[in-house]
Amino acid sequence: MRNLKNIHHSVVRFSRELQLTATAWDVGTDTTICAFGPANGSTFLELKRVKTSDKRLDPSTSKEADEARYIASWDAPCPLPDLECDRVLNLHYFADTLVACLVLAGGDIVVVREHPELGEEKIEIVGSIDTGITAAAWSPDEELLAITTRAGTLLYMTREFDNTIDITFTPDDLKASKHVSVGWGKSETQFKGKRAKAMRDPTMPEVVDEGILSDFDLKNVTISWRGDGAYMAVNSIEPDSRRVIRVFSREGVLDSVSEPVDNIEGGLSWRPAGNLMAGVQRLKDRIDIIFFERNGLRHGQFSLRLSKEEMDSWGAEIQLKWNIDSSVLAICFEDRLQLWTMGNYHYYLKQEVMLPKAIGSSGVDYLQWHPEKPLYFTLGLYDALVRQECISVVARGSSVPPSDYGVVAVIDGRNLKLTPLRLANMPPPMALHEITLPHNAIDVAMSCGKASASPVRLAVLHADSISLYEWELTAKPIASPTLIRHALLPLREAPLDTHNQQICSLNNDRVVVLQSHSKGSSMLEVSFALGDHHVLKRSSDLAIQRLVGMMRDQGRPDLCILLKTNQLMVQRQECAGDVVNDDALIISVARGVVSTPWIEVMELPNDLVQAGRAKNTEALPYIAFGLSNNGHLYANERLLIRNCTSFLVTSSHLIFTTAQNLLKFVHMADVEDLEVPPDAPETDERCRSVERGARLVTVMPTSSALVLQMPRGNLETIYPRALVLAGIRDNITAKQYRKGFLACRNHRVDMNILHDHNPQQFMSSIGLFVDQIKKVEHIDLFLSQLREEDVSQAMYKETLRRSHLAESPPNMDMPGINDIGGLAASPAQQAQAKFKINRVCDAFLEALKGRHDTNLHNVITAHVCKSPPDLDAGLSVIAQLRGENMDQAEKAVEHICFLADVNRLYEHALGLYDLELTMLVAQQSQKDPREYLPFLQNLQEMATLRRQYTIDDYLGRHGKALQHLYDLESFDELKAYTVTHNLYKQALNLYRYQDARLHEIMRLYADYLNSESKYKEAGLAYEYLSDHTSATEAYRLAHMWRESLSSATLIPLSTPHLHTLATTLSDTLIESKDYHSAATIQTDYLSSIDTAARLFCKGYFFADATRLIALHKRPDLLESILDVGLTEGLAGTTEFLADCKAQIHAQVPRLRELRAKKVEDPLAFFDGAGTTNGDVDIPDNISLAPTDASTTGLSLFTRYTNRSGTTGTINTSTTRKTSKNRRREERKRARGKKGSVYEEEYLVNSFERLVDRVNGIGEEVERLVTGLVRRGMRERALAVEGAMGEVVGLCRGLVGEVFEVEKEGEGEGKGIGGGQEGEDGPEGRPAGGEGVLWDSVEEKARKKDAPVVKEFAKLSLLGG
Repeated sequence: MRNLKNIHHSVVRFSRELQLTATAWDVGTDTTICAFGPANGSTFLELKRVKTSDKRLDPSTSKEADEARYIASWDAPCPLPDLECDRVLNLHYFADTLVACLVLAGGDIVVVREHPELGEEKIEIVGSIDTGITAAAWSPDEELLAITTRAGTLLYMTREFDNTIDITFTPDDLKASKHVSVGWGKSETQFKGKRAKAMRDPTMPEVVDEGILSDFDLKNVTISWRGDGAYMAVNSIEPDSRRVIRVFSREGVLDSVSEPVDNIEGGLSWRPAGNLMAGVQRLKDRIDIIFFERNGLRHGQFSLRLSKEEMDSWGAEIQLKWNIDSSVLAICFEDRLQLWTMGNYHYYLKQEVMLPKAIGSSGVDYLQWHPEKPLYFTLGLYDALVRQECISVVARGSSVPPSDYGVVAVIDGRNLKLTPLRLANMPPPMALHEITLPHNAIDVAMSCGKASASPVRLAVLHADSISLYEWELTAKPIASPTLIRHALLPLREAPLDTHNQQICSLNNDRVVVLQSHSKGSSMLEVSFALGDHHVLKRSSDLAIQRLVGMMRDQGRPDLCILLKTNQLMVQRQECAGDVVNDDALIISVARGVVSTPWIEVMELPNDLVQAGRAKNTEALPYIAFGLSNNGHLYANERLLIRNCTSFLVTSSHLIFTTAQNLLKFVHMADVEDLEVPPDAPETDERCRSVERGARLVTVMPTSSALVLQMPRGNLETIYPRALVLAGIRDNITAKQYRKGFLACRNHRVDMNILHDHNPQQFMSSIGLFVDQIKKVEHIDLFLSQLREEDVSQAMYKETLRRSHLAESPPNMDMPGINDIGGLAASPAQQAQAKFKINRVCDAFLEALKGRHDTNLHNVITAHVCKSPPDLDAGLSVIAQLRGENMDQAEKAVEHICFLADVNRLYEHALGLYDLELTMLVAQQSQKDPREYLPFLQNLQEMATLRRQYTIDDYLGRHGKALQHLYDLESFDELKAYTVTHNLYKQALNLYRYQDARLHEIMRLYADYLNSESKYKEAGLAYEYLSDHTSATEAYRLAHMWRESLSSATLIPLSTPHLHTLATTLSDTLIESKDYHSAATIQTDYLSSIDTAARLFCKGYFFADATRLIALHKRPDLLESILDVGLTEGLAGTTEFLADCKAQIHAQVPRLRELRAKKVEDPLAFFDGAGTTNGDVDIPDNISLAPTDASTTGLSLFTRYTNRSGTTGTINTSTTRKTSKNRRREERKRARGKKGSVYEEEYLVNSFERLVDRVNGIGEEVERLVTGLVRRGMRERALAVEGAMGEVVGLCRGLVGEVFEVEKEGEGEGKGIGGGQEGEDGPEGRPAGGEGVLWDSVEEKARKKDAPVVKEFAKLSLLGG
């Protein structure tokens, strides 16, 4: 779908004293090395360097110093007497050594050094072949020189000109290949049916070529290397036989020879890609370019479109040459050059360059493609050097709606292939219409009127004329374009010195043509408004590089002229008359843009211009986008991306593809606000993956379509989410809900966006929505897809930054909105957003009131689609309708049964106590009438309350059924129903004002609670009923000793039984270590002072024990019980504190050692000292963060779990893990074995538990110290207080280090804590044992909050 556009054409004229005979490229300086002579009558040979500037030489004054710099010259007489003069066969320049090598037909190989070193000659003949040379070519890597001699030999020479291989061509070479054709592509191999004639052998051709020579054969020899330099082909004539193409390897081994082909000529060019060799076959009625494979077999061909007269005249001599990237085949004739490209196995004639020809010239002598720039070449003529550069572009029509028909024009010589891709997606090389032009096309431009019904105008540029076509695209069927004008162009100079380069359309009646000539470039404006063409004006000689069409926001094209002064000249269409006048606007842009081959200029909309000028008052309303050959995409002076392969510009987006096979969209904005999306096709609508090598063809915003062309030539039309969603959002903003709905339906976009993009507008426009959609089925479809999620913030989050918008986003004040750069919604708004479905359904129900005749189904759908579905309301609508229109009611029942589960509808209809409605629903179900008919008949015969009770009981609505029993005043049945279904609370509420029945229900409830082991509630219920005996037992089982003993006293219970109960409760409390409560029972109910005192001491309540002894005047117990209790408490506390100190001194240094090892050598740390698989290499890409990337096939998790010898990832290993592995790994983690990867986590958790235990005994130690002081044991009190203070101090000092938090100021009454929470671990937790390690690493990544160490208050009497 691409054409070749000429962006540079110049002709450098030389003096006629010497003939230009050879050219070569100097890649280092991008200049041309030219060889002049020798020629007939002159043996002088001169070498010059020609710059690539755009200045032209003046042959009359011979001022060549600025353009062509002299290198060297010498006399080169021909050593062969049978040659009239010597001839340069090959000129090659080595840019790394600044050396030029010339191979002459007489046999000399000459080296010219521009800057010879000491001892070197400037001109040196490094070798000579006595028999003469017929052809020579350097390999692509410049390491080998292949030479064929007049003696029929092939020589290989190195760069030092050492002869390495000498091969003689012999007739036996023809036996090297045994060609067998299997008939690929032949008609004989195609199936034609059983009635066809007998099939002949496809391997036996009808005509066997003998290799007959052409009458136009020049008897020349051609050498061509493959692009990688591994093979070389020689096209030569076998004496008295035929032309043969021999293929030799780089080592000089004959690989193959070509099959015999009649009338093949000397032209040969091996495609650098390596798959084909191109040759020329001249038949009686046509000339074919034929292709050979490396094995010598034919592989396709195409015909040159020449008449018999053209074949005999300027088509008599033909040369071939592929460009460096194998995309263009250049075919050189005597006075013209044709450039052919291939796509989908069809060859297109893209350019025909007419060449200036001097008198006495022998036509085209040499074509040289640039070694690095694929579409840049030079042509050496008799006294001139032609330089031309092209770019591959798509000739596309307007992309501004509504004229975005996707019109694409493909040039193919005199054929112009036209396809409106929005209306007819025709794959190339086919086209919807193909028009025949009067001459070969050079360039084509298209324009379209402001209205959508305006026809498309196509202006086709020829070598000396313009053809204007009109194409009507609105009529059906689409007719072929019609020629309305054909105008000859006036030429500034002689026809051969003036070249038409480009054409640009201003509007339907005006075009501008760029012409190049000897003094520069000029523009010609042509108007067709007056019926015949009229040249308005030719511009003055300007330094013009090219014409760039610029599309304005309104869809009206302006002319943008790229000057050679790094400036863009914008000519507004409103300026009448001259193309270039005082009203033209000059824009200075960065050199990066103007030096790029591909340029598009866009005028920004007014709102974006105002936004840009708010930041920069000098901001221009234009953006020039440029793409360089190396993939750099510029926007004015800003470099946007470095790996772009193609781009398009629309009024709202910059669209481009990247070398990573991604398609990206950039919202149009001021240059500084252009935001390139990241490479995230999974999450960002502005980025999506495309097929490798895909290039942009055109975009059609009206249909949200984008056309891409694959490398092989076929087209693919896609509908990117960015374009689709942009169109839907525009439709919503314009309240064109029907268009938005159909776009969502066609492109499978969640229809919630119709509401979520602008909820407030949608809720106020539901009536308009219904009127526009009209179809009941479409409204049902929208309602059925409603969900609570705000898709405008999740699935289809708006990527256009708020600063780009002319006004605030329509949904910024609505619930649940958190736009880019905006504020989060309040909790109240978020809570309101959760009821979106019900709000929308209620709004539809309100809007559909009075439309039951037309939108009855929508009303039912709105009820059913609520969350949860309001089936009762939907059925109620049908019940009301049943009395008015039975036919509609039956259709409504069918509809609601389609929307919801019919079994649920049956139950809900039954729950409405409407048996007729239930019957209608049941008839739509798969239920057996023998089952539901007797049931419904039985219900019909019941009384109303009994029927309602039966229905509710059947449906499991036991609360309602209980209410019906209450209304029936069937108390005994109600009690049984209450017990059966545990409806005690409802029954209590029903009889709250009837004490007698309330107590009966309460008794049943108390027994139920007691049976369910809810002893506390049961005891309260029994006590409410004044059943103290049952309450005592219930309280005892609930361990509520106070309530149990009080209820026992109220029975009243006998003393022995009371003592037994008290003893039982005391023992229970002792088991639960509630020593204070047990001591209270011993004192108050058992009168055991000794036991009570011991229990107080055991619980460290020494003050209570002392008070009890003093109260009962038992001083003898002070030494026997109190002092003993203090001693035992002192011993236990001292031992506990010693264990804490030992644990701290053992674990904290080990923790420090582990962390130091992790910092110094994390790989060894995660490998674990306890790993037995020591011979396994440690992966070299492991990190402290969990990762599944490993070059050794081992991950952070598989390393520790000893999973080796596999190459799978975490995801692939999930199915191989079992719960047994997970449990084993969890046990390893819980043990925290020394040397394992879990040890650090275990030590931190152990220290945390120690701090909790120390905090738990603080009050006990304080009571112990007080008791010791009161009993005169000051030294013991001082010792235990000091031990406790030391442990607390260690904990306070180490808690920050252990939990890796910054220490805060320690003060009175302040603890240490406040660990900072880390980031969440990565997603994708593996299964099995690896998941346990994942959890461990993730837990360590999230730093835990350090525990607070409580302050331990010391006694001042002890010096604290």
